[in-house]
Amino acid sequence: MTTSLLLIVQIVLVIILVIAVLLQKSSSIGLGAYSGSNESVFGAKGPNSFLAKATFTIGFLFVINTITLGYMYSQAAQASVVDEMVTDTNIAAPVAPAKTAATKENQAKK
Repeated sequence: MTTSLLLIVQIVLVIILVIAVLLQKSSSIGLGAYSGSNESVFGAKGPNSFLAKATFTIGFLFVINTITLGYMYSQAAQASVVDEMVTDTNIAAPVAPAKTAATKENQAKK
């Protein structure tokens, strides 16, 4: 259950991280051209410092979540279904036929 929740968080973090990176200005502007005039919302410097901090924070959470998921999956991989299988058999090994005195004498003569 915990790994499922962390996997869902991982997918959400990836989507948010991709959006945060695409909203930042670059040489080709990217999706930041469609953001409009965000200077009034994010302050005088615009969204650049806010988006940089948000991207760093989301990236940091992504890395921590990835390390946690890797640790949990490696712990689960050490356990095997075969380790839990217990087969109890009550079958005894067959007993070798007892050698009689006559067969011992025959083998001694040979």
